[in-house]
Amino acid sequence: MFGLFGKRGPGASRGGPLAGITVPSSAGVLSCRVLDPVDEPVRQAEFTVTDTAGRKVLAGETDPYGSVLATVPAGEYRVAVTAEGYTPYHSNALVEESGHAGLGDVRLRIAPQQTLPEPGDWEIDPTHSQIGFTARHIGLARIHGRFNSFAGAVRIAERMEQSAMHVVIDAASIDTGVQMRDDHLRSGDFLDVGAYPTLEFYSDRFVHRGGSRWAVTGALTLHGVSRTVTLDTQYLGLGNGLQGETRGACRATTELHREDFTLTWQTLLARGIAAIGSSITIDLDIQIVPKAS
Repeated sequence: MFGLFGKRGPGASRGGPLAGITVPSSAGVLSCRVLDPVDEPVRQAEFTVTDTAGRKVLAGETDPYGSVLATVPAGEYRVAVTAEGYTPYHSNALVEESGHAGLGDVRLRIAPQQTLPEPGDWEIDPTHSQIGFTARHIGLARIHGRFNSFAGAVRIAERMEQSAMHVVIDAASIDTGVQMRDDHLRSGDFLDVGAYPTLEFYSDRFVHRGGSRWAVTGALTLHGVSRTVTLDTQYLGLGNGLQGETRGACRATTELHREDFTLTWQTLLARGIAAIGSSITIDLDIQIVPKAS
């Protein structure tokens, strides 16, 4: 539940379910309850209100009971409700001064399941994929980088949950756009690419989290240390390339802690501020194609 409801100020009080709520005289109240097909509340559904020019007025999530109650300036609005695994809902709303625009019960429909890749051997297409990372710098800015050279194979099983994947990354291909920084990252202070030339990830645990979400859990070997890592993955479906070949796509993210992989180099700036943050966010945009026979 979000908005400015409950704020004391000039305006008219309301009876019924809005009793005790006072809003500015130039505003009104917008409300709804979001339900699934069997009338259970959809909690944490995303709720967005835009004006007639397409500008976002407010956004938030439904409360544990699937409800939304918000105060907005009087006017015409477009309301969008989205939730993982459901078809998006759109509606118009007219909010009058000191009025209540109730959308009532919004029932979301189950979204069609996307077709999964055919069982068999697939490989990552590096020209249409990216493995990137983001690290915090001196507690303020973020450093963005990527690995330019990597390869991977995915074996799709009859049951997707029994699939497996193996990705190998060339550690020396790290690229943040600054040569001096990249040389330091390749040195013994960080990746030590002479001793550990590759990063490897192997997984044979695919868990469906609902809708297009999957958890891909496996072992990441980095700097000679292996740790269990889970990729929060969104499956984007199948499509065809320029040559007519079938492609599958997904996005995935995870967070690593440098100390877990003995990447402990650090320097402190004035006032004890760390030059580099302890956590690194990994973002993957991956396309796979059937492995050539």
